Amino acid sequence: MGQLVGVTEKQSATPGVVRYELNRTLSGQGHERFASRVDAHGASPSAALARLLFDTGQVGGVHVYANIVTIDLAKGHGADGLADVMRDMYQYWKAGVEPPSFEDLQPDEPEATGGGGDVADGDAALQAAAEKVPMHILTRARDARARLTGG
Repeated sequence: MGQLVGVTEKQSATPGVVRYELNRTLSGQGHERFASRVDAHGASPSAALARLLFDTGQVGGVHVYANIVTIDLAKGHGADGLADVMRDMYQYWKAGVEPPSFEDLQPDEPEATGGGGDVADGDAALQAAAEKVPMHILTRARDARARLTGG
């Protein structure tokens, strides 16, 4: 599962530098430079890719601009396998791995009755609605209505 990224490798005129063109934008119109794995902090796609690339041990630096990834190779290393790292960066399921079931991904819902009865404050209509709608949504709506009407 997950969509593969289209990657085209382009050789640079500078030895030890490889450029890749991707079929999706990672950084928008901003330049992002990473000199080490420590620099690649945060949740941005560029930082996530930089961390993956640094983890290979082949990379000395990464520069991302939109859909162009320029890599300074570590001394003595080649670019073998780096395109595969970028191609698979969004693939969260690999062959032989059992994907999680829908039930595993769903958070536990609090009970509508019992534990939620004190939230309803004896409001019978709210308790009846709690059988169809989660209690936290009902209480949030009730509180918002009270703020709006001033009561």
